[in-house]
Amino acid sequence: MLYSHLLGTGGALPERVVANSHFSYLVEDADEWIHSRTGIAERRFAAEHESTSDLATTAAKNAIENAGISPLDIDCIIVGTSTPDMCLPATACMVQKNIGAKNAAAFDMNAVCSSFVFAVETADNFIKSGKYKTVLVIGADTYSKILDFQDKGTSPLFGDGAGAVILGSSPERKGILSSLIKSDGNGWELIQVPSSGSRKPITAETIAAGETTFKMEGKKVFIFATEVIPQIIHEVAERAGIKPDDIDHIIPHQANVRIIDFISKKTGIPKDKFLLNLDRCGNTAAASVGLALDENRRNGVLKPRERVLIMGFGGGLSWGGMLIQL
Repeated sequence: MLYSHLLGTGGALPERVVANSHFSYLVEDADEWIHSRTGIAERRFAAEHESTSDLATTAAKNAIENAGISPLDIDCIIVGTSTPDMCLPATACMVQKNIGAKNAAAFDMNAVCSSFVFAVETADNFIKSGKYKTVLVIGADTYSKILDFQDKGTSPLFGDGAGAVILGSSPERKGILSSLIKSDGNGWELIQVPSSGSRKPITAETIAAGETTFKMEGKKVFIFATEVIPQIIHEVAERAGIKPDDIDHIIPHQANVRIIDFISKKTGIPKDKFLLNLDRCGNTAAASVGLALDENRRNGVLKPRERVLIMGFGGGLSWGGMLIQL
């Protein structure tokens, strides 16, 4: 049997730091208001000329260097994003050109904030089947490009970034040990950009009505997240033949620290097992899990042979996770 090993990781953040005080036009004492509700102190916004593919390219190059491989070794590139450079072609093809991975197949996946986890699941199955040996997976988003900056319920939450992993094939039982991905289309309306495709094409009228920007029913999404995260933890651990207590670290989608506080209390898992960069990066959507994974590998928090559970949840509704032995 083949397993997907983690060969390398990479991340990318825009240079522009946006503090909570930026949103003082929306609420009084914006820093306290935002931080107390979300745990966010600052986030990064892409420059006007900077796109999702730019951040994805930087993260990919960092992951390639970290893995010590050539771009020509890559068989497949999957970019998980809900803010592609264009509706077509795939952002992954732009990244492919930028890094010179001419031997790879390249395509995008969109499961909103779960996109990275869905993409890693897809890569893992490619590797286990023997189809590909080396797969580059990138989660990248630039939500600053689609936010309604008059909506205090959503615009302070998000930041831009990209996180990447390179997976390689090996018969040794480590790497990705178990995984799951799931969806519930009954909740698709809770997170959406109403006018952004064939259902409601962009017109002057939809722009004027604010329908080309991100919308979310925050309270319902909070309830959804706090229901599915314990399920992810227990089911992924069970599939790997271990107990949740045997997990060394958990890297959740970085949406809101209040969700993590709730989950820690609900499951009894100590909060210090949850690795977060939310305070500095905000919710970076599909990038969040990959960014935190790369950061904690590079700073030494994640150590060889440890078990780390990564998980995502988001629009669709969608959710999933996987247990990785480093």
